[in-house]
Amino acid sequence: MRYRLVIFDWDGTLMDSAARIVACMQAASRDAGWGELAPESIRNIIGLGLPEAIASLCPGIDAERAELLRSRYAWHFVEGNDTPMSFFPEVEGGLAELHMRPGQRLAVATGKSRRGLDRVFLESNSGHWFHASRTADETRSKPHPLMLEQLLAELEVPLAEAVMVGDTEYDLEMARAIGMDRVAVTWGVHAPERLSASLPTFTAEAVPELFDWLQGR
Repeated sequence: MRYRLVIFDWDGTLMDSAARIVACMQAASRDAGWGELAPESIRNIIGLGLPEAIASLCPGIDAERAELLRSRYAWHFVEGNDTPMSFFPEVEGGLAELHMRPGQRLAVATGKSRRGLDRVFLESNSGHWFHASRTADETRSKPHPLMLEQLLAELEVPLAEAVMVGDTEYDLEMARAIGMDRVAVTWGVHAPERLSASLPTFTAEAVPELFDWLQGR
């Protein structure tokens, strides 16, 4: 195997969820009286923790309105919006095959909340593939590397034997901050030229290409 531990981002890397995130954030902003947020601005903050995302999208927002926007976003995402979300094609097969390799460890490092990640694990029947996970509300938001450091410690894997896979500069920069190898995927929310600035170890332009590379094929 190329790496003993593969750490995946979730939204935009494994799951095609950007459209739902955008729609829910726009609705929450209107509910909170902040006004209309541009879709591209929302796509830009996918991967950050929700408080950090709101602060970036709404400069100068006061604490009360930020909390209202946060709560309305959570409501829309769970109950008020039915925009479909699914794994990108061939992701499930790739994860299942990786999971079966002796000694292979898989993890998730995401801007989602713990409640949100656990919900999507249950709904997609995918939690059993991963040996550990970290969410933005239980550690530091990307691009701070704390969640990666915690995953390495929990799974007892040396830095040199781990890789971070993501679709945003936040994923790549948190890995770069501690010298971890990093893979950029180009089917997510940040443009390839933006990802290349983080000097990825490898760039995958299609899902099969990613999993072939991770398996050393």
